[in-house]
Amino acid sequence: MREINTSEIIQVVKELCISANCKLPYDVKKALDLASKNEESEIGKDIINTIIKNYEIGEKESLAICQDTGLVVVFCEIGQDVHLFGESIEKSINDGVRQAYKEGYFRNSIVGDPLIRNNTGDNTPAIIYYEIVSGDKVKITVAPKGFGSENMSALKMLKPADGIEGVIGFVVETIENAGANPCPPIVVGIGIGGTMDKAALIAKKALMRPVDSMNEQEHIAKLEKTLLDLINDLGIGPQGLGGRITALKVNIETYPTHIAGLPVAVNIGCHVNRHAERVF
Repeated sequence: MREINTSEIIQVVKELCISANCKLPYDVKKALDLASKNEESEIGKDIINTIIKNYEIGEKESLAICQDTGLVVVFCEIGQDVHLFGESIEKSINDGVRQAYKEGYFRNSIVGDPLIRNNTGDNTPAIIYYEIVSGDKVKITVAPKGFGSENMSALKMLKPADGIEGVIGFVVETIENAGANPCPPIVVGIGIGGTMDKAALIAKKALMRPVDSMNEQEHIAKLEKTLLDLINDLGIGPQGLGGRITALKVNIETYPTHIAGLPVAVNIGCHVNRHAERVF
């Protein structure tokens, strides 16, 4: 049994929050470089090049690459052979977020009550998902989620008879309705299967998958490509001003579901698609 003091989790979460807000993931950088070469619209190409310049400045100067530094989503995989001691893990994660947003001079965007709307003042609490896995390691993934893109996400309980065509129609309609709001070029995370809540969760997890990867299932990888082509045929373009590159990638994750259901969730990530992870 390996013992880990939760004070270590505070430090890891703090560092990941700062890194995710200031440094674009390498796979997204590559996708933007490719998008700049492939964009057919001159204004679209200029926008993508400005986005690239922005992330380069953010990384060099340790500045937030977007003013909306998001609601922090944390995926925490804990090995079953790990014993955590010290403060509670939830408190430790939130302490790490709190310290990061103060030290990084990031915007505090969280309200304590969704209706009364009083700002908590330190960007906590985070949204935390726990998973017990085999082994004696802990993996923490931090994803600050901006709400320009989150607000454009959607979920629909399709009928099994709707099939692949129903999935395609719903996803494309969701992106078309989103238009410029999620700050394209976007990354599209899609969850298919499970229950209503499971589909939404795996859609968000899909955004964490590298944009230069494909789903291991051949028919799902084919669907990812089909949807990417259809989305880029919409003509929304970078920042909604027209062009070819509306999306950098479509990532799909699936889960077994009930014979009577076909849940589909679309979680949109803006062009920064921030996330950072560490295994320790």
